[in-house]
Amino acid sequence: MILVFCEIKDGAIRKPSLEALSEARRLAGDNNVSALFVGSEISGAENASSYGADTIIKVESPTLAGYSSDLFANAIADVIIAKNIKILLLAATSIGKDVAPRVAARLGAGLAADVTALCIKDGRLQAVRPMYAGKANAIVDFLAEVQVATIRPNVVAVSTASKAGTMENFPAPTSDIKAIVKEIIARSSEKPDLTEADIIVSGGRGMKDGANFKLLEDLATAIGGVVGASRAAVDAGWDIPHSAQVGQTGKVVSPTLYIACGISGAIQHLAGISGSKFIVAINKDAEAPIFKVADYGIVGDLFEVLPELTKAVKAVKG
Repeated sequence: MILVFCEIKDGAIRKPSLEALSEARRLAGDNNVSALFVGSEISGAENASSYGADTIIKVESPTLAGYSSDLFANAIADVIIAKNIKILLLAATSIGKDVAPRVAARLGAGLAADVTALCIKDGRLQAVRPMYAGKANAIVDFLAEVQVATIRPNVVAVSTASKAGTMENFPAPTSDIKAIVKEIIARSSEKPDLTEADIIVSGGRGMKDGANFKLLEDLATAIGGVVGASRAAVDAGWDIPHSAQVGQTGKVVSPTLYIACGISGAIQHLAGISGSKFIVAINKDAEAPIFKVADYGIVGDLFEVLPELTKAVKAVKG
């Protein structure tokens, strides 16, 4: 059996969790796949059956109203022990990255974080994960009985596979907790998180001012993407939130299309975009390192290029 910890947002299963569920279905073959949901008022969990879940397990309790590293980790670990589960998959989201090592520590399990590929070899999980800022890939075998892996968003395709989706309730953990998140205050946006976006338009120091990010927003809106930023832009005091930062110290992204505008291509930034399928760079410096990794490059003044590119996209889309 493979267990997948799934996250829900606004009554829908998050896309990275659907990717993990789809990958579990592929790995499991004819074996059982279970989707695990933890929370206080869980809605939308039944949809996991459309993505390959044979069993849907809900750990539901008022004590789980706010995210708690301790409670969520205990809940997942309790299910793994009770069901004698050998493989746990999670999406490498903020919550997945936080809770996976805690579960692994509780169970003495092996953990492979931020993996980009998985397979079953000799009945055990084998993972591929990037190392050295994406310059190399490590093939990871697990020695422990329980194997835990977090899957980088956007590296696995979501696929449907309708199953019966038997529902099961599991008791919530009762152990003491050290901390709990009572409230999350975030900027409201209808656009997906950077890690889930298929198209990202990012700006760097070359944008010169935060007000100029309007050019990126116009292009992103026209092309159906979201806006990101380099660390230099975020640290410049331009009122660009850290949640928009792409790179080794920000968010690691894997979009289909990444457009880098006025970004020189520091190694920390390149580490965060190495999973992109296509990279387009716009920079007036023909020697900028970003051109070494870009699939397409435009050497020119971004303040002239961006409006023309936006206009061209709008013309194509009608």
